Amino acid sequence: MRHNRTLRKLGRTQAHRNMMYRNLVTSLFKHERIQTTAPKAKEARAVAERLITFAKKGDLHSRRIAARKVNEPVVLQKLFAEIGPRYAERPGGYTRILRIGPRLGDNAELVILELVDGTARPKVKDSRKRTRARKILQAEQKKEAIASFSAPAPEVADKENDRTAEDEDKK
Repeated sequence: MRHNRTLRKLGRTQAHRNMMYRNLVTSLFKHERIQTTAPKAKEARAVAERLITFAKKGDLHSRRIAARKVNEPVVLQKLFAEIGPRYAERPGGYTRILRIGPRLGDNAELVILELVDGTARPKVKDSRKRTRARKILQAEQKKEAIASFSAPAPEVADKENDRTAEDEDKK
């Protein structure tokens, strides 16, 4: 029975799952926002929140615990030097999840996992405007292609005729 089990397995082995969380969290701290699927984001969020709490403490023991979960030393330094102090007064809730709709290939729910009060701002995407702009651009490119195809080609000087004319002048 599955009573009181909170872990999502995500169809992966334990080692694969843990490494995936490490990669997601490292990317989150590096870029301060990532795009992923909803179940992965919900699990990575818990790991990230714990690591930010360790970064707020800032002692050596906390740094060593965080080093086990963050893959890159540069990102670990950023976590303890910038991200931890940024949330010193905040008691929790360092991340947010924004839903951005289904993925085209498999209809999986995509989300943006980002740090609250981060420097990266979410990009607003209006799919209707984006699609319309793309269609207009494609129509213009098509018109240009048709115009360039139907326009007469610029005249190229015929080297053979020039040579024969020069030969006759020399005689």
